Amino acid sequence: MADTQVDVKKSSTLAPQPNDPWRSFRDELDRVFEQFGQTLSPWSLFRGAESIKLPSVDITEDDKAFMVTAELPGLAAEDVDVSLEGRTLVIKGEKQQETKTEEKNYHLTERTYGAFERSFYLPDGVNADAISASVAKGVLAVTLPKVPSPADTAKKIEVKTA
Repeated sequence: MADTQVDVKKSSTLAPQPNDPWRSFRDELDRVFEQFGQTLSPWSLFRGAESIKLPSVDITEDDKAFMVTAELPGLAAEDVDVSLEGRTLVIKGEKQQETKTEEKNYHLTERTYGAFERSFYLPDGVNADAISASVAKGVLAVTLPKVPSPADTAKKIEVKTA
């Protein structure tokens, strides 16, 4: 695969109309595609995104809670920040890793770093005071317990004869 960039000439079969309302839209779209073509990847527009992407997240629900699980390979609990901002659950993380290899003929040092942030708007019925989070084997598990609904706390009332 060649690393040399090739200039492509743009030609238009139709001359732009003086009152063409779509012209600025097409120009902006062309500019965006050119910008992506000049970078190594679309992710390189974001700080550190070459080394860490947005984590995969699964959201499940059962009768008692919502569960958010995120794949965070190589991150420990101290590298992850989970917070509640109003009704929004925010998961942030940063990974910094350095490896050194020193052999007889060479020395190699590699550094990778990156940060991510994901946020989720919480549905009604989440008990914000009982949210818990844990990290095990590179998987973050956030438990969002539900507030018991009035139907869940139904109570049988005995009927007596008068």
